[in-house]
Amino acid sequence: MNWRNTSLRAVAEVALGRQRSPQHENGSHIVPYLRAANIKDGALDLSDVLEMNFTPKEQDTFALRPGDVLLTEGSGSRSVVGASAVWRGEIGSTVCFQNTLLRLRARPEVIDGRFLAWWAQAARDSGTFASIAEGANIYHLSAEKVRQLPLRLPPLGMQRRIAEFLNVETSRLGESWHALIQLRALLLERRAAAVHAFVSGAHSSGEMVPSGLPWTSDIPKHWRVSRLGLLAQMGSGHTPSRSKPEWWRERTIPWITTGEVSQLRDDRREVLTETRELISVVGMANSSAELHPAGTVVLCRTASAGYSAIMGAAMATSQDFVTWTCGPRLNPYYLLWCLRAMRSDLLGRLAMGSTHKTIYVPDLQALKVPVPPLDEQSSIVARIQENNSSLDATVDAVSRQINLISERRKALVMAGVNGQLEMHAA
Repeated sequence: MNWRNTSLRAVAEVALGRQRSPQHENGSHIVPYLRAANIKDGALDLSDVLEMNFTPKEQDTFALRPGDVLLTEGSGSRSVVGASAVWRGEIGSTVCFQNTLLRLRARPEVIDGRFLAWWAQAARDSGTFASIAEGANIYHLSAEKVRQLPLRLPPLGMQRRIAEFLNVETSRLGESWHALIQLRALLLERRAAAVHAFVSGAHSSGEMVPSGLPWTSDIPKHWRVSRLGLLAQMGSGHTPSRSKPEWWRERTIPWITTGEVSQLRDDRREVLTETRELISVVGMANSSAELHPAGTVVLCRTASAGYSAIMGAAMATSQDFVTWTCGPRLNPYYLLWCLRAMRSDLLGRLAMGSTHKTIYVPDLQALKVPVPPLDEQSSIVARIQENNSSLDATVDAVSRQINLISERRKALVMAGVNGQLEMHAA
């Protein structure tokens, strides 16, 4: 097919953006610039574009042109470094780029810019960029190593046909992908709405009355509203002093910390059975940490604020959590789903802070919940679990289709830039 071996250096200019520093925050030549946060796996996110000063001479060096391919220069994951997007002049003014990005600028006499953009995506997906990334916790791509990368190049006419073919086919796949993403989001919204309806009694056939609660308007007349503290014993946790190594020996007690974030964020998980960390009996005795019995409901009030679970065994927690050990009038699983139904209210009304949201203990002490009869609580929990099981199976089927489309797209791009597509010469 008349493909030839060459290097990226021979077909494109590779440049690193300019470093951000306080001296560039002010000046008479303030212009927008792009950074790694603006690259979203094949697309640009221009919802948060920052500005800094670039002199006219610097603008000659760092200004972007339509068709420039931008790569993320660093990442905490090898598989993510080198994510790319194409600048198409979306902002109608001079726009530069920061040193968290590398710019690939095609030499138009030897490579089509669209083909170069597809090659960059394939290089990330195939692990080519990961193979040259260096670092420990953060992996970086050096401009020089990127310049040295080999690539196979067909004649310009075939590059254009391959790029056009990939544009059309990936657009078609993208439409299906986005439709499935929207469907999955709709299913998850329906799941959350059903939980809210169940714990607020919306399915009850009896008379409804105002609840007085901020997160649900009405409840069945035969239910009542009670302060949570009257139905469950509230507790919290603590971290034993790290300066006392003897308190951290012979650790045997499961200890819930912010390390359980991924588990707590999974609303399919009701019961927390394992923790990343343990504390010792001595450590607990020398701190404000408490051992809570199995069945205790735990709520994170700092990182991942508002997320909750049930302890599957006796456990302690760090100070980032509050707990409720339910009394005889409250089913812990019903409480769990109540807390999940009111999560948006907890975050919107009670959580404080701009970057790191925190729900303070006095606000949690004042929480009120709707309280149906105990047998009805059990029935509600069973109906939630049954409904969730059905919806989750559908969500899983949709997710598999999303993954299949993503893999098909990657395979198609790889085949295109590696000469494995049936493309006829002009």
